[in-house]
Amino acid sequence: MLIHVQYSDNRYDMVKDYWLEEMITAKRINRFRRSDGWVTVGVDPVRGTKPGFSYPGPERRRSVSPGPIRSAA
Repeated sequence: MLIHVQYSDNRYDMVKDYWLEEMITAKRINRFRRSDGWVTVGVDPVRGTKPGFSYPGPERRRSVSPGPIRSAA
């Protein structure tokens, strides 16, 4: 999945979702876009970017569990 980001030098780009946390930690981006709008790093709540940080809200991520094993018959 691609995430729309605004870099620290005000350029915009699309990055892979798995790079987002690293870019936030390295302070390479100012903002990124969620489905409900832009998130400003350092102002808006961002889950999991600080050591020991625990997100206090409800778990909204979908749980992925393996489905039943099917035979190739």
